[in-house]
Amino acid sequence: MKTPAILLLFLAVLICGNAFMADLATSAAIETLAAAKVPKGPTSLDDPVWQKAKPLDIPFAGKEKFAGKKANVITQAVYTDDEIFFLFKWKDATNSVTKGAWQFDGEKWTHLKGDEDRISLLFEINRINNFATKGCAVTCHGAAGAAVKDFKFATASAGEKGDLWHWKAARSDPYKSADDGWLTAAGEKTGRKDDAGGGGDARNETADKSKPQFMQDPSKKPSAPGVLLAEDTVEITDHGKFKANDTLTYRMPKKPSGSRADIKAESRYADGGWTVMLSRKLDTGNDDDVAFNTKKKYSFALALFDDSMDYDSYDSEALVLEFGR
Repeated sequence: MKTPAILLLFLAVLICGNAFMADLATSAAIETLAAAKVPKGPTSLDDPVWQKAKPLDIPFAGKEKFAGKKANVITQAVYTDDEIFFLFKWKDATNSVTKGAWQFDGEKWTHLKGDEDRISLLFEINRINNFATKGCAVTCHGAAGAAVKDFKFATASAGEKGDLWHWKAARSDPYKSADDGWLTAAGEKTGRKDDAGGGGDARNETADKSKPQFMQDPSKKPSAPGVLLAEDTVEITDHGKFKANDTLTYRMPKKPSGSRADIKAESRYADGGWTVMLSRKLDTGNDDDVAFNTKKKYSFALALFDDSMDYDSYDSEALVLEFGR
C-alpha cells in the first residue's frame, strides 16, 4: 500500500519543523556576555568600574581527566572608545605555576610535578563553520577512535580563522600579558599559530636535557621575583654551587613583542581562586586579531585548565559577545 502524497508532505513538514525548532532552541540557549560602555577603562581587578558590568556565570564541562566534573567562571566585560576589558573569576584549590620546574636533590636535577593554570578565549576572525552554535568542539579534528591527545586543534579550512587569547599563569602572566595567537587549518600537527612578533617561552635545559642551562644573572634584579625570565639569565658554569632543594624555572617566559603582545593581563590568586583581567585595543590593526566593531555581535568560547595539559580541560559552550550602548 502506497503512502498518500499528502501524508508524505505532512511528515516532511513535521521533520523540518522539528529540526527548525531544535535549532531555535539551541540558538536560544546560547548565553550572551554584554560589554558595558564606560568612559574610562578599569586600572585594577577591584576597580569600581566593574560594578557597571553585568556578571555572567558561565558553566564549563570537563573532558579527559576532568570528564564528569563541572566548573564555572564569573565573567564581566566593559569597553571604552578604543579598548575592551574582560574580568574572569573562578575557584581553583591549587595555585599552579610550576610548569615542570627543576629541583636539585644534592646529586642530580629532576623536574617537579605540576603544570600551570590557564584560561583561553577563541573569537572568530573569519567565520568558522558551526562555531556559533557548537563552540570549540568544531575545532578538534582527529581520526575515529584516536586518543584526544592525538587530535589537531584547527579550523576545517584555510578560509576559517580564529583569534586565540591564552592567559598562562606560569608562562605569560610574569610579563602581565596573555599569549596572542590565531587559528587556521591544520598543518603537520596543529592549526594554532603565534601572532607576529616575539614571546612564548624557552626551555631551560642542557643539550642532554639532564639539568638546567641557565640561572638568574646575579648582576640583574629579578624582573619577576620567583620566576626566571629568559632576558634575566646567565649560563650556569658551575653546577656545584647549588644545594639540595634549590629550584629553577624550566619554562622561561620570553618578553612578548609585536602583535603577540597585544593582550595585557592582571591577575591575583587568593582565597582558593583566580581573578584575571585581560584587555586589548578594540582594533589592533593586525590581520591576526579580531577587529571588534561595537555595532556587531561576536561568537566566542572559553577553555579552562587546572594544572593540566591541553587535552585535559574544562570547556564552555558557544557564547556571544555584544556591546551595550
